[in-house]
Amino acid sequence: METETPETEARLQIGLSFDSFVIERWLRDRDMFVSTAQSLGADVNVQVASGDVDEQISQIEYFIQKKMDVIVIIAVDGDALKDVVNDAIDAGIRVICYDRLISDVNADLYISFDNREVGVLMAEALISACPDGGNIFAIYGSPTDLNVNDVEKGFTETLEGSGLNIVYSAYCGNWLAELAFDYVNEGLEVTEDIVAVMCGNDDLASQAIKALSENQLAGQVTVVGQDAELSACQRIVEGTQEMTVYKSVEDQAMVAATLAVALARGEDITAEDCAWPVTETVASGSYEVPYYKLDPIAVTIDNIDEVIIAGGYHSKDDVYLNIRDEE
Repeated sequence: METETPETEARLQIGLSFDSFVIERWLRDRDMFVSTAQSLGADVNVQVASGDVDEQISQIEYFIQKKMDVIVIIAVDGDALKDVVNDAIDAGIRVICYDRLISDVNADLYISFDNREVGVLMAEALISACPDGGNIFAIYGSPTDLNVNDVEKGFTETLEGSGLNIVYSAYCGNWLAELAFDYVNEGLEVTEDIVAVMCGNDDLASQAIKALSENQLAGQVTVVGQDAELSACQRIVEGTQEMTVYKSVEDQAMVAATLAVALARGEDITAEDCAWPVTETVASGSYEVPYYKLDPIAVTIDNIDEVIIAGGYHSKDDVYLNIRDEE
């Protein structure tokens, strides 16, 4: 009887369910996660829900039927997935909440950046850029993304006593950037006396700046976002966006894939000898979920060359493309 060898034994199976690829960064996450997992002996089945929570539930049900070793989920709605994720856990499948926590499930891992700190960095950038205070708009991300609550909390708490006052706020369902355009215009109907706009990510910032431009305010009103999208980095060097929050999504995806494989092999990811030991927890309803937290970095014109270009996230030619074209 032929015995299985490492070369012939069945490879580990990981299901990776994305909210959507609307946001630029998710393609980077996908590519790094898949390549890392494959190098460690796992196959990855990637599904994309296109912002449809019912579609994501169906995809997770499919992963359960296929008896995946691990399911990794970038949740469309952190509340609506509870039942299907608990079904996966009951089936003995390990579950990772990637970047967005899922409510009231006993997941094996939550891996994300410090989202409260993202909000802190945004507020600090506005306080620095607008030392005399003034009115601001806050255009937050999707209300079904639980990270948005943490970003908002860090943002509003840091603004206290700064002289900056939120006079208009809104949430962009499913992170639809076009809503930011509408909301900024709606806010300007309330008052054009503003000094800044906080945007939940750079995609929203692009539409906010479009609205400001149409009202002859681009470059006069300070704008911040997050994700370090190429277009945002270009806007920073051009002077229409003050700051973006850089999150090394390649690091996040690499660590997540490594820990997913470790979980599939039955290893203890909290142990000191783990490649990336998980040392914190976060509350998910009545559960304390192991939490691997990464640190975000504020990027402005002062450090964009060092962090973004020297770090290899975007090339200098791409970041300064529009500046060079004007020369």
